[in-house]
Amino acid sequence: MQQAYLTSEFFQYLITQSSVDEVQARLPSLSELSAELGVGIPRLREQLEVARALGLVEARPRTGIRRLPYSFLPAVRLSLAYAIELDRNQFDAFSELRNHIEAAFWHEAVSKLLPQDLNELKTLMSSAWDKLHSPQVKIPHHEHRQLHLGIFKRLNNTFVTGILEAYWEAYEAIGLNVYADYNYLQQVWRYHQKMVDAICAGDPEAGYQALVEHKDLLYHRPVSAMMTAEK
Repeated sequence: MQQAYLTSEFFQYLITQSSVDEVQARLPSLSELSAELGVGIPRLREQLEVARALGLVEARPRTGIRRLPYSFLPAVRLSLAYAIELDRNQFDAFSELRNHIEAAFWHEAVSKLLPQDLNELKTLMSSAWDKLHSPQVKIPHHEHRQLHLGIFKRLNNTFVTGILEAYWEAYEAIGLNVYADYNYLQQVWRYHQKMVDAICAGDPEAGYQALVEHKDLLYHRPVSAMMTAEK
């Protein structure tokens, strides 16, 4: 199966070494790999650059080449950034995907949360309301991102995590984190409060309903917000 999907000798080398090498262990130099694999250095260098872009390895002058823990995020981040540069509407399509993923994994994610996780959600809520009620209103974007990611933090699924994290990076990249319509923010955080209250009360279904309802707010965001984000 590996032969059918991976034509990169460097990728296949990483796979064969994954069972014997510690993650982040130093790998041989390109000249050593070239001799071992029977592949030219230029070809290996190209494959190394692809592996770096996908977050599979890091290569630094003093530390050499090191294999990294697998994460889906770098691949999604790179592809999504390219797609959005081609067409801003691609973010909306990705946002819809993210919404469905959060809804699909909601109950499983909530069931895995620990007491300390619930305390963290409460702290984020308190911080967000403090910012919204301060004399100079501040956008609680950090709290927004950490709240959503925190709910799904216990899922042992790198693909779900990668998609959710990539969404928030793109959200920031297109400027949605800097728009400050106070009424809109109030609505968003009232739904967040319902979600957190339901989770802490052991009522995941009520939290799920609040999640689904609050997703519609992005699609009904004032037009001026979208224009701001597109600048």
